[in-house]
Order: sequence, then C-alpha cells, then structure tokens
Amino acid sequence: MDELLDILNEINPDVDYETEDNLIDGKVYDSFSIITLIGELCDRFDIEIGPKWMRNENFNSAEAMWNMIQAIREEESV
Repeated sequence: MDELLDILNEINPDVDYETEDNLIDGKVYDSFSIITLIGELCDRFDIEIGPKWMRNENFNSAEAMWNMIQAIREEESV
C-alpha cells in the first residue's frame, strides 16, 4: 500500500489519500491524471488493468485501488 500512496502523491501531492474517497466522482483527478495513474499502476505492480476494472469505484480512493490491485494479482496468478 505504501508504494501505491507514493504513486498517488507523485501525481497529486495535495490530496489526503488516507481519507479521500471521491477522487474520480469528485473530479479530484482529471483525465490526464487518470491515464498517468493507470500507466504507473501497471508498470509498478506488473499488472494489466483491463476494461472490466475501468470503473469509477475502483479509482475513487486509495483503498479501492489497492483492493483492485490485489484482485488483479489474484486473477492473474490463477
């Protein structure tokens, strides 16, 4: 989770990722930030974020992103 928080802080250091749960729906992240974020997550966690994961609820908070990363890792290891 610390590595995820590092990534998020690189993209937008002004957000409190411990409490923010409306990153997408609240328009904290713009489309460029989202594209950057997805690329970083794929590279750093060695995962593929396919279309089925591209839902606002998976990106609205650090916790939701972490849960998504773990689910993708589980799915890819099967």
